[in-house]
Amino acid sequence: MSSDAPQGYYAATGGLATSAATLTGDVHADVCVVGGGYTGLSAALHLARAGMNVALVEAETIGFAASGRNGGQIHPGHRKDQAELEAWLGARHARDLWSLSEDARALVFELAGEGCDLKRGLIIAAHNERAARALAAETAHLAAHYGYSEARMLDRGETARALGTPKYVAARLDMGGGHLHPLKFARRLAAKALEAGAHLFERTPALRIENGRTVVCANGKIAAHRVVLACDAFSAALAPQLAPYIAHVESFIVATAPLPDPYASRVLPFGGAVADTRHVLDYYRKSPDCRLIFAGREAYWSPPRDIARLVRPRMLKVFPALRDVRIEYAWSGTVGITRTRMPHFGKLGERTFFAHGYSGHGVALATLGGKLLAEAVLGRAEGFDAFARVPAERFPGGAMLRKPMVTAALMALKLRDAF
Repeated sequence: MSSDAPQGYYAATGGLATSAATLTGDVHADVCVVGGGYTGLSAALHLARAGMNVALVEAETIGFAASGRNGGQIHPGHRKDQAELEAWLGARHARDLWSLSEDARALVFELAGEGCDLKRGLIIAAHNERAARALAAETAHLAAHYGYSEARMLDRGETARALGTPKYVAARLDMGGGHLHPLKFARRLAAKALEAGAHLFERTPALRIENGRTVVCANGKIAAHRVVLACDAFSAALAPQLAPYIAHVESFIVATAPLPDPYASRVLPFGGAVADTRHVLDYYRKSPDCRLIFAGREAYWSPPRDIARLVRPRMLKVFPALRDVRIEYAWSGTVGITRTRMPHFGKLGERTFFAHGYSGHGVALATLGGKLLAEAVLGRAEGFDAFARVPAERFPGGAMLRKPMVTAALMALKLRDAF
């Protein structure tokens, strides 16, 4: 069994697709949202619940890009740990960002509580002793300064028993994290937005934004008082001024056949999701039908044709006993990252609001990001402003050199993972 759908295993198990029309002609709305991923869907949902007339346009289908293809992991906190944020932004701003990250995971647990294969539990696995010390320090810091008590360290033996592999020297077990079926979650957000009264248009690519209020599409346009740009990695297609702040990384995921006995019980017996501590990380979990969903390797140019062949060696380094288990699905997705690894929020003029660059923490932060965008449109911008105050940094190089330079920097980080 295999699937050529861009969402791979998720498309095969995601249930009924969202029922959305294609825009033809001109319409008017209070707010036009561009992008049918977590950010856009959450923004549309929260705006519609507030009584706004909302129109959302998606170039493909709901959850087509990263929101329907990602690893499904829910991470507390941010890609930068709290001690780093305190040193960079100050204690008060760092604490505000921590509170928002707590709001983010609470929001996901609320919205995905039904029909999204939601499960609690996340392990961050240390790939070497230095990483283990850093994890332990971060865990202690969160407990001492933020009262976060849902995480604890595991030693080598406990880690091996929890994961079913002796590969890691230690780990952090975090019951504040978890995982879900990402495409089901996107479709769940879409269903809730429709129920709230939002208008969703699929297969409606936005071509340009005129005067900060009119979104011109292939077969019509939407005139709105405000525009929410929620295209993540692809935001620069409509707002070229954002290009220096966005880098694209292609991530690869496979899903095995259902694991036979005895591997079904020996692989990930603790049942949660796993991510390791390398810059170019492995992250994985088991599906409800007992497949191993494993992501590893990255590319910075075009994705390879044979994704399974690329990822399988990484999977077998962690679980060598699975050498005879078939890979039935393989797919890729584009992740939007920022130079700071913190989300980039802001405004273009007075009418267009944007958020992108969740850098691997998008399940929680993008869902919250949509809510914060909605609140900012409605004039309640405290949470939005807390992210907008995080200094955005440009990637080096101009239009021609930026991608090669970003690739070189990421390759250097990859080399660091070996030491």
